Amino acid sequence: MLNWAYFPRADKPAALAIAVVQAFEAKYSLISSAMHTLSSNAVLAQVGPSLAELGFAVEVGKRRAEKIRVPVLYGNNGKVAKAFEADAHHIDGRFVVEVEAGRAVINNQFLKDLFQACMMDEVDYLAIAVRNIYESAGSKNPDFDRVVTFFETLYASNRMRLPLKGILVIGY
Repeated sequence: MLNWAYFPRADKPAALAIAVVQAFEAKYSLISSAMHTLSSNAVLAQVGPSLAELGFAVEVGKRRAEKIRVPVLYGNNGKVAKAFEADAHHIDGRFVVEVEAGRAVINNQFLKDLFQACMMDEVDYLAIAVRNIYESAGSKNPDFDRVVTFFETLYASNRMRLPLKGILVIGY
């Protein structure tokens, strides 16, 4: 089953966030972590066309021209001095999507995704897609639950204010 959670919990999910969830739901049988052990790139290849239909620019390869770069800092003459890469970016919706697989929690990749989205210019929304369950070395790790618990703690503690209006966590 596809799982998702939206933060802050007191806010109704943005319409584009719901559309992103629907893009993942449409491909769930092909990407389910209960049935498949796909890489993040393979998951993105499945949901990418649906995201593109929603108006997202989507990474299609590993070459520089195939990646999606979102500005972070500007230098002289307004030239982009620093940019971070995203798996998908909706300029008008101010929304980025990151798709993770095995290293989402074990290597804290979701935290790097959060940090980078917070630094990106004109980005208000972040979606992080992770496996519901990540199996490694014979153990099953509930990645979706762990990421959701992290964001619940972050928002409940009220000790850190994020510059993002919303965060969507998808468990596939």
